[in-house]
Amino acid sequence: MNNALSRRVARRFVAGETLDDAIEAGREVNRARRSASLDLLGENVSDEAGARRAAEDYLAIFDRIAREKLDANVSLKLTQLGLDLSEPLCQELLEGIAAHAAELENFVRIDMEGSAYTQRTVEITRRVRAKYSNVGTVMQAYLYRAEQDVKDLLSVGCRMRLCKGAYNEPPDIAFPNKADVDANYVKLMKLLLPSGSYHGIATHDPEVIQATKRFVSEKNISREQFEFQMLYGIRIDLQEQLVHEGYRLRVYIPYGTDWFPYFMRRLAERPANLVFFLRNLMPNTTRPHGE
Repeated sequence: MNNALSRRVARRFVAGETLDDAIEAGREVNRARRSASLDLLGENVSDEAGARRAAEDYLAIFDRIAREKLDANVSLKLTQLGLDLSEPLCQELLEGIAAHAAELENFVRIDMEGSAYTQRTVEITRRVRAKYSNVGTVMQAYLYRAEQDVKDLLSVGCRMRLCKGAYNEPPDIAFPNKADVDANYVKLMKLLLPSGSYHGIATHDPEVIQATKRFVSEKNISREQFEFQMLYGIRIDLQEQLVHEGYRLRVYIPYGTDWFPYFMRRLAERPANLVFFLRNLMPNTTRPHGE
């Protein structure tokens, strides 16, 4: 964590270690006419006390967003709220966060983790969203099951963030070839955007972005009915271009003291992520691969 190069790489993609760091990054994003989503790094807590501390941290994040009048929502992981320990505990904490966010007229995005958690994440999302409509989740286009999950969650009006997926999943669960993932992503995008709910198209892939632009133009879908989403520090050129063209854009801003374990886990799960991150250190990067 004290290595200068690793800190330099991480700080390109992680706002910092404190909420103050994330709030300042959020201000910068807002000044650039982009929305934000704050993501407190951490997952797979080992005890109930850790899960409850994480929940308290999220309540404080929503309070701070409201106090600072930021255009920002919050993204969280269920294993950070104790999903590995107890599903009832996790749901209890999530409901408390969702209720607090609703009081502040804000939104909670439930991140999707590895495939071992997909079914439980979908189920908890449905249960909590039945009580709090300000809750949505993420769909990973490289999973074979994603199309059915999208249809099921659309049936209850759930907002979704569509990404390609970054975990290293086996070929019996996920499409192994990028071309197939891309094709499925576009297929799912065409299910989501006409649905009437407000969804996020999370991608840094110029071809997928162009496919989305063509589809919304063909179907006369307003640019106010959806948003593009990108990661903090990734493809700033594309971010600027989309905003200039009048599209909505949300930037995901990760922060926290768990930045090093988070960064290394991402690389360990999928070595291709290393290429993705390193290519984005280059000022003139034009075509990174990733979500």
